[in-house]
Amino acid sequence: MKYDTVEEFRAKRDEAVNFIKGQTDFQPEYLIILGTGFGQLADEIETVHTLAYKDIPHFPEATVELHPGELIFGKLSGKDVVAMHGRTHYYEGYTMQQIVFPVRVAKSIGAQTLIVSNASGGLNPAYKSGDIMLITDHINFLGDNPLIGPNDDELGPRFPDMSEPYTERLLELAENVALEHAIKMHQGVYLSATGPMLETKAEYRYMRRLGADAVGMSTVPEVIAAVHMGMDVLGISVITDECFPDALEAINIEDIMAAAAMAEPKLTQVITEVLARL
Repeated sequence: MKYDTVEEFRAKRDEAVNFIKGQTDFQPEYLIILGTGFGQLADEIETVHTLAYKDIPHFPEATVELHPGELIFGKLSGKDVVAMHGRTHYYEGYTMQQIVFPVRVAKSIGAQTLIVSNASGGLNPAYKSGDIMLITDHINFLGDNPLIGPNDDELGPRFPDMSEPYTERLLELAENVALEHAIKMHQGVYLSATGPMLETKAEYRYMRRLGADAVGMSTVPEVIAAVHMGMDVLGISVITDECFPDALEAINIEDIMAAAAMAEPKLTQVITEVLARL
């Protein structure tokens, strides 16, 4: 579903916002998007209210295994947050506007900062499964983006600048946390592809030559929408498989989940401590 008019988008957003406000008066300052298999961070939240996506008007429902599809409202490191426990992807058949709809709604109920995580494949030969990577920039290989169509000038400009999609002060804060706790955290460029299939050896080789350090199937649409609305953004990828063309091995979901579980404590510590210092 694409919105034919600004008025159509506003009507749907307002319906979702009013529903949420009718269920809870909690006003989050931070939106956290949890990637595949990242339940530990959700467990750290002092939950005050939970809403299933299926109950919120016009919210896209997560169809992928291991994406529960719920909003968690509560406190994390003393900060008021709303966490998306599960996300939607382009390959599920949703439009870009639907994928970023929750980010638009979160901004309308108070969120000023987006903290986004994902599971991704490591393209950089220095990366290993179970590592984490601070996203410093991205490449959009989705062939689409959420700003195509009518622009709502109340949300952001028609031509938003993307010279700093990931907020420098948040990157520095995350880097300091990792250094202080001896957490190995790479810094690199995330490339978003459509999926759902994984890439070929030739495609991995091409992506690496373009300058990508990790590849996944999410994150970029949400970041574009957040930047469009003037939100600060912090992004972290968990490397769940190694995409090295000359030594490529078949991967399955069990391997991905095992790598995510290995990395999740590091991801959780970085995010919770960044929040504590904001």
